[in-house]
Amino acid sequence: MFRDRADAGRQLASLLDRYRDAQRCVVLALPRGGVPVAAEVARALHLPLDVLVVRKLGLPGHEEYAAGAIAVGGIHVTGEDAPGMARVLKRERRELQRREREYREHCAPLDLRGMTALLVDDGLATGLSMRAAVIAARALGAAPVVVAVPVGSATACDALKGREPRADEVVCMHVPEPFVAVGNWYRSFGATTDEEVREILAQWR
Repeated sequence: MFRDRADAGRQLASLLDRYRDAQRCVVLALPRGGVPVAAEVARALHLPLDVLVVRKLGLPGHEEYAAGAIAVGGIHVTGEDAPGMARVLKRERRELQRREREYREHCAPLDLRGMTALLVDDGLATGLSMRAAVIAARALGAAPVVVAVPVGSATACDALKGREPRADEVVCMHVPEPFVAVGNWYRSFGATTDEEVREILAQWR
């Protein structure tokens, strides 16, 4: 079990030491929960930190269940279709645009051409959000694309390794069975706020 997201990030960094001080390599956090994890990874590896904004599409009436995901650049990954998903998609696109403006502030949009991208989140449940992030990172020119998480379900990790477009590498510290939920593997798993995300990113900028 991890104490909190920062603890998870420090432990995860130990598996990524080969990227320490790497040239043209960036740690990309999936907001919001992935940002405190990614900040510790970037700190330990002496790498720049940025965000790649994604949004889970919750099933109408069961918002905690991921039915798809979207990412910057118009990326849309479909998991499960259901009545009302068009409204969910419209709402989440607005929220994605809001977060992109708020987190990026006056900084330039991501340019990942020729960069190694380390995509970091606090865990993988369905893996749909991370799949959207992988597609978005590739569309922005990143190569290779590496997924790194403290904990994940076997199904999600295997899918990211085996299905196109796949990640070039998937680093997952723990793949517990039964998995149940990401939060089960943290002692402290409170919601990360927009303010916390802005504060962390401001430190790096």
